[in-house]
Amino acid sequence: MTKKFLFLILLTLFSIANVFVYLEPAEAALPTGNRVKDPYAILRNSLPIDQRQIREIQHTLEDTSDLIRGNRWPAINQASSRSLFLVNTQKNEIIQAIPLEDKKKGEQIISELKTDLTNLNEASSNKNKNRFIEIRRKALKEIGEIEALILPEKFPHKIPNEFDDLPRLLGRANVDIKTSKGTLYAVIDGFNAPLTAGSFIDLANKGFYDGLPMNRAEEFFVLQTGDPKGSAIGYVDPETKNERHIPLEIRVPNREETLYNQTFEEAGLYTETPVLPFATLGTLGWAHSGEALDDGSSQFFFFLYEAELNPAGRNLIDGNNAAFGYVVEGEEILNNLGVNDQIISIKVTQGLDKLLAHA
Repeated sequence: MTKKFLFLILLTLFSIANVFVYLEPAEAALPTGNRVKDPYAILRNSLPIDQRQIREIQHTLEDTSDLIRGNRWPAINQASSRSLFLVNTQKNEIIQAIPLEDKKKGEQIISELKTDLTNLNEASSNKNKNRFIEIRRKALKEIGEIEALILPEKFPHKIPNEFDDLPRLLGRANVDIKTSKGTLYAVIDGFNAPLTAGSFIDLANKGFYDGLPMNRAEEFFVLQTGDPKGSAIGYVDPETKNERHIPLEIRVPNREETLYNQTFEEAGLYTETPVLPFATLGTLGWAHSGEALDDGSSQFFFFLYEAELNPAGRNLIDGNNAAFGYVVEGEEILNNLGVNDQIISIKVTQGLDKLLAHA
């Protein structure tokens, strides 16, 4: 059994909104003006670090996406050359930001990055698009690894004391989501949604989702699961016998405090984009009812991004539901899943050590 959940989406540039009432599942909302659709890029940009040099190299490479689509090789050559120049001239500043115990590892990754950027310059000079994209992907992965070394030792965001009894993920975790149509690989982001991510990882580790069906499928929109068998609509704590509820939790760029149990509209953030936007196929979102923002318990959904139906910057999912991770591999499987499919298992493959049962 499930209850009705509210789901808003802006389907056209003319702001025609449709309301989806959660027939028995729980659901979501999307980004304002965010054009980044690569989950790895979103995850890199959402890391809580402030190292200007590595960020500049990262953004220089990421910005070549539009250049590649337009075959603008002079500009691509310039960006490739600049990336290599930045690594060569700002290596010391980047190494300095890495903790002492990880400096040797950081130096090795930077050495590999320099080699790849040299090869990237060669690929751009030869106008070899496939080779350029392949090397750039590897270079950006290495940049992500360097940025992971720069992360602060202490969790960077304050979680209100009223939620002390809830599980929290103080970092990131990787999960394998095995479905009846294939396996999805996702990164769960506890840096920017610690309680939402914490609840998901806690339930996944308990085997709560194993064998549960997809209880809602909206083509090109959402695919939802997490509705347990029986009369309950969420996770019932075996000790308290009460359904556990997770607050709406959304981080906003350049704001010190995370928004809890407030939509963007209620907070007056009409044109803002969350740190974790619903901007790519396989964005993971937490469902809550249309009656309350803090009654999400176990149900979550995959956002089935479709550019024509949900153009970036022209939807209302962002600010109404919390995103807490991204499918980074196997996302094409999502378009083949429906209400006749199920989650076979969700396994936490990395990051379980960052899960705390409570504050």
